[in-house]
Amino acid sequence: MTVLRALGGNRSLIRVALGYALFILTEYAVWIAMLVYAIGRGGATAGGWIAVAQLVPAAVVAPLAARTATRRSPVRLLTAGYVLQGAGMGATCWAVVADRPLLAYGAAVAGSAAVTTTRPAQASLVPSLVEDVDQLTAANVLLGWIESLGIVAAGLLVGVLVGLGGTAPVFGVSSALAAVAAALVAGLRAPALGGVGAVRRARPSPGGEGPRGHGGWRPIGAVLTAQGVVIGALDLLLVLLAVDVLQRPPAWAGYLNLAFGLGAVLSGGLAALLVGRRLAPPVLGSALLLGAALAALAAEPGVAGTVVLLAVAGASRCLLDVGARTLLQRTVPTEALATIFGWVEGLTMAGLAAGALLVPLLVGLAGSSAALLGVAAVLPVVALAGARGLLRLDDAPVPVVQIGLLRSLPLFAELPPPAIEGLARALRPVELRAGDVLLREGEPGDAFYAVARGELEVLRGGERVRMCRRGDGIGEIALLRSVPRTATVRALGDALVLALDAEPFLAAVNGHSATLHRAGAVVDARLLADAGRRRLIPAEL
Repeated sequence: MTVLRALGGNRSLIRVALGYALFILTEYAVWIAMLVYAIGRGGATAGGWIAVAQLVPAAVVAPLAARTATRRSPVRLLTAGYVLQGAGMGATCWAVVADRPLLAYGAAVAGSAAVTTTRPAQASLVPSLVEDVDQLTAANVLLGWIESLGIVAAGLLVGVLVGLGGTAPVFGVSSALAAVAAALVAGLRAPALGGVGAVRRARPSPGGEGPRGHGGWRPIGAVLTAQGVVIGALDLLLVLLAVDVLQRPPAWAGYLNLAFGLGAVLSGGLAALLVGRRLAPPVLGSALLLGAALAALAAEPGVAGTVVLLAVAGASRCLLDVGARTLLQRTVPTEALATIFGWVEGLTMAGLAAGALLVPLLVGLAGSSAALLGVAAVLPVVALAGARGLLRLDDAPVPVVQIGLLRSLPLFAELPPPAIEGLARALRPVELRAGDVLLREGEPGDAFYAVARGELEVLRGGERVRMCRRGDGIGEIALLRSVPRTATVRALGDALVLALDAEPFLAAVNGHSATLHRAGAVVDARLLADAGRRRLIPAEL
């Protein structure tokens, strides 16, 4: 309930969440189905190689594709990614039906590469849609729940469809679901958070260290990469647990995977506690708990003990993922947000591939128990090594929500990212109730306001001349033209506006020629629109 209240009926976020639910369902379903198809044709060796073949190109594509969300609206990248995923899944379906395995593998690799666009685009989009930092955390908690439920649902979907008609229906249904996801997000509107010059500032360095000047993201990136190694290793470890340790049939690997997924689902209540809190301690605690749970499996605790420990590991993984990604969104400069998430996605894919290769190596050297202990040590070691950096990130959050709102205003579209961030830090929230007056006719203009939530009406001479909603600015002309307020602005219901005092507003606008020119155009357009309504050019707010 805490999460749902924090979301506050944000329809744009709900559409993103529904699209993501379909994405998760198809991502995991086609991954399982392709492994089933490959193993059925060439055994476990073929399955392992096709897994690596899908992950390696995806790791390369992710950082490159994510830069699109910096140059243009992340909605375009998110929509295009869903479309390309659907096309790849559809092509795989056709190739499987036509019994052309090489084409099926190629189409699966292309679709897997397109998958890497989703999380970076979404990570850049969500801060533009939320109204405050708590809603940002709540949105990520919801997306974490969706991923956990999607993993469970994907296994059930694959089981039913493969039982009915083989792997081809899995790819066909997934292709249709991807098309629905694209339709859900295509109509959303959000600016590129990077703004002018962002691509230059955020381009990858020749050494492959990520965007220049933004090294603070590395402790989180390292933790998420280590998480990828663990998850990639678990695909094989669960088979070893089922067959070699528990002495059960291979089908038990699916049941153990279900226990891991259900643990993540059941951790939803704990994830909700992240809203409004520091995130580095839960990230570190989750990493340590996940490692401890996996290490305890080496003691062979029996069927019941194994199921419980896997559920604990799944819950820890969910908390870690939600906390780390939210912390990344809170602390990374917005001009580099999409690019850095692209690097993280690429590193995660590389981690999955490394995990899949690590297990056979450890098993060959020292056996299954040693493999469990080795994989269990990965996350705690990486998390403890970066603990100081993680804790420091909580101390200086970047106001990504406020930056996203300012960037959506035409007035500030040309303003460079450092100036936008400075304005965002100067904003102060003003809560309004129904009937509250924000501005009154005849008063001097002393601040600019950006509407974050709710509806406000502009009244002149007692008559409504326009409405203001999220993404609208109020009061810029009074500041730029040095005239008193000649209209009243009143809240129609509960609303939130962010106030920017006259001094920082005027310093930012007058100090940047392109923004000053854009401000003049905004003023002229506003006056012209009001003149069309009233057949005269009135004084403005």
